[in-house]
Amino acid sequence: MDKHKQKMIAPIVITAVFVIYLAGYLYLILTVTDFSPVILLYAIPLIVIGIGMIVTLKSRIQEIRSGEEDDLDNY
Repeated sequence: MDKHKQKMIAPIVITAVFVIYLAGYLYLILTVTDFSPVILLYAIPLIVIGIGMIVTLKSRIQEIRSGEEDDLDNY
């Protein structure tokens, strides 16, 4: 297996597990309770955190592919 692919496994798995957890929690919030504007105070942060995790994952994958993380081993 390629060295870069091995380094991508952990961030992808962690992000997938976390986003699935957030999606499940969001699903429970929206289906178990009656809809009210207060529910949005709970739902919007979950959506923003999920999007932030995905953006961070994309950034991390780009770093791994470019080899930037290898520079940190020199310090």
